Amino acid sequence: MKNLILTYCILVLCMQVFSGEPIYLHPNHSKASARKVTLTPYIAENSQVAVIICPGGSYSWIDMSTEGTEVAEWLQSNNISAFVLRYRVASVGAYITGYRVLGIGNQYPDMLEDAEAALQKLYENAEIWHIDTNFIGTMGFSAGGHLALSAYAYNKTPYKPKFIAAIYPAVTFNEPYAHNRTRRGALSVWGQWNSTMRDSLSIEKHIDSNFPPTFLINCKDDKIVDYHNAVLLDSALTSKNIQHTYIQYQTGNHSFGVSSNKGTEESRQWKQTFLTWISNLNQ
Repeated sequence: MKNLILTYCILVLCMQVFSGEPIYLHPNHSKASARKVTLTPYIAENSQVAVIICPGGSYSWIDMSTEGTEVAEWLQSNNISAFVLRYRVASVGAYITGYRVLGIGNQYPDMLEDAEAALQKLYENAEIWHIDTNFIGTMGFSAGGHLALSAYAYNKTPYKPKFIAAIYPAVTFNEPYAHNRTRRGALSVWGQWNSTMRDSLSIEKHIDSNFPPTFLINCKDDKIVDYHNAVLLDSALTSKNIQHTYIQYQTGNHSFGVSSNKGTEESRQWKQTFLTWISNLNQ
């Protein structure tokens, strides 16, 4: 009977994975918002590389289409297994009304806890999903880029990304280059003024000598997240001799994901460049 139950559970898990149905990461969490956190798989055949996708949205909402589903389908079509993380954010309502002034609602470290849970899920199910644990990475866009980087920088668990792709990321929480919406989304109305927390969550200040290989791109004409965010990260990675690639495009602005019409012809080159980068990393 136990063997039958185990077989059934494995079959259910496999059905979830290959059908692209969401997997709930905190089904028994005490917080209702945590119980809604999901990881949606897009498994590629004959690939041992896996990427957890962190869509952007200023830590206040999540762009599940342009920076989530579309990215996952693109990676899957290029023989890379992808997992879209729907992590906890402040919510549009919280951002607009400021109700978190009372100290309630989602805020850091909720989103980091979700990223850590997603990494743990991949590591623990690597054999079932045919994933090489040496090639589990995170990819994030805008605020999601900050989370993808945080998943290593502040992660105290054994389950860490082995590579990171940060696409037009928010990096610093300090002036003069901080993206105010992202900082407020993560730290709340009052927390955004806490200088200790600003420093603590400024990624460029927390690059160690073991930081994983990093792929970094942004556009100089970015009107949302100041391009100096990526410049700061590039400098920090360089100072620690971390293997990384930084490409700064002149045009493309922000929020283009893997779209074939958003951004510019120049900025859309990042897709092929990343595929080449990950292919070389996998050799």
